Amino acid sequence: MKKHQAKKELALLPILFVAIALCVGGHFVLQPNYQDSHIVEYALAALPFALFALVILAIRMAIKQERQDDE
Repeated sequence: MKKHQAKKELALLPILFVAIALCVGGHFVLQPNYQDSHIVEYALAALPFALFALVILAIRMAIKQERQDDE
């Protein structure tokens, strides 16, 4: 059985905070005040892709850390 290391989870915390900020920011931008802005429309359309990129980054980091632990 592998020993649990908190360092692995702590390395992924910045990615979590960025994802939370993107979600909160996306909900903030959905207010009626910003409805007529095309830039906001494009930013909201890109939001899922940014979150998906963060997920891929987190998975790659986790795989890299697991490989380092196996060595």
